[in-house]
Amino acid sequence: MKTSEGIFECGDVSLQRGGTLKAARIVYKTFGTLSPQRDNVIVYPTSYTAHHTDIEWLVSPEHCLDPSRYFIVIPNMFTNGLSSSPSNTPDFKTTSPGVTTYDNVMQQRRLMNELFGVDRVKMVYGWSMGAQQAYHWAALCGDAVERIVVNCGSAKTAQHNLVFLEGVRAAVGAARTPEEGVRAMGRIYAGWALSQTFYRREMWRGLGFKDLEDFLVRGWEDNFLRRPAADLMAQLWTWQNGDISANDLYRGDLAMALAGIKARVLLMPSATDLYFQTDDNRAELPHLKNAKLAEIPSVWGHRAGNPRDNPEDAAFLDKHVTALLES
Repeated sequence: MKTSEGIFECGDVSLQRGGTLKAARIVYKTFGTLSPQRDNVIVYPTSYTAHHTDIEWLVSPEHCLDPSRYFIVIPNMFTNGLSSSPSNTPDFKTTSPGVTTYDNVMQQRRLMNELFGVDRVKMVYGWSMGAQQAYHWAALCGDAVERIVVNCGSAKTAQHNLVFLEGVRAAVGAARTPEEGVRAMGRIYAGWALSQTFYRREMWRGLGFKDLEDFLVRGWEDNFLRRPAADLMAQLWTWQNGDISANDLYRGDLAMALAGIKARVLLMPSATDLYFQTDDNRAELPHLKNAKLAEIPSVWGHRAGNPRDNPEDAAFLDKHVTALLES
């Protein structure tokens, strides 16, 4: 598989909510070959805490993001520790006003145009915060986007989702040390990202953990400890402020923003997701011109949308995304 990695130098970026992100950079990775017509492009944004290395498992001839057919670009979002983030950029703010999803997508579009000469993408595929970016691509870039997959995401961060994240923020802020805060964050997340049924069936045993405490420590605390607390908090702010209508184009009118999307839309929530709920997508569906909702029938909660360790959900995902690509 042909791959390449690089850095797109954005320059000084005037942020949507005020201030400037100086010498902004997007780290990216590509897979496959760009066609002569530049018509086989898939943009695959990263999710919360993820680097491109965490999500590239889906880029495979065995899955829907097939690099033998498509040119796939993973742009690492601002605040994830690779692209411009508090941990690598002086004076990067971790609280309001921070970097919005709008800021991310506008610079990603520049990357596609200036580096690869791509004006129109075949699909934007995203899970979780990546899904929020996919929604923003469709709402903000009009005819430049043919299709999007919103996998366990929403057009606007719901109030219940925001409250969950406030609990995380409060735990990290109250901790005596950044490490203590991130460990608390991992334990909070463990109860939200997977369903009650997952724990009732003790499905963590099938992932190689000896007991529940081992799962909480190695599966959650250690996972979050890979990232600096300041990056996690800055990215959390971006998530909380996700809203495709929060811009001059739509002026806060979410229904107008959804109706303005021209792309084919696949809404793919998980039946047991506790914070990006199917009902949020059901409420969006009537406003979209060309959309389908396919609920993942899973007990893996939010993790159903990133089924690296879950072949059944991966097969569901591959089936529906492949059908969208071939439509």
